[in-house]
Amino acid sequence: MNAVNQDRLLNVKQVQALVPASRVSIWRWEKAGKFPKSVKLGGVIRWRESDIQKWISGLKAA
Repeated sequence: MNAVNQDRLLNVKQVQALVPASRVSIWRWEKAGKFPKSVKLGGVIRWRESDIQKWISGLKAA
């Protein structure tokens, strides 16, 4: 049986633990297209952990 890769959905506090930035900065970067797009589930906003990790990796490579 193959293991299924579950992509965690992170709230803004969990994102801030990975990306040391304020909530406002994260939302500004997203609006400007400089940060991964969030996912809205009902009235809740989340980011895919894989998208955040790819974004961080891109910063390290630059």
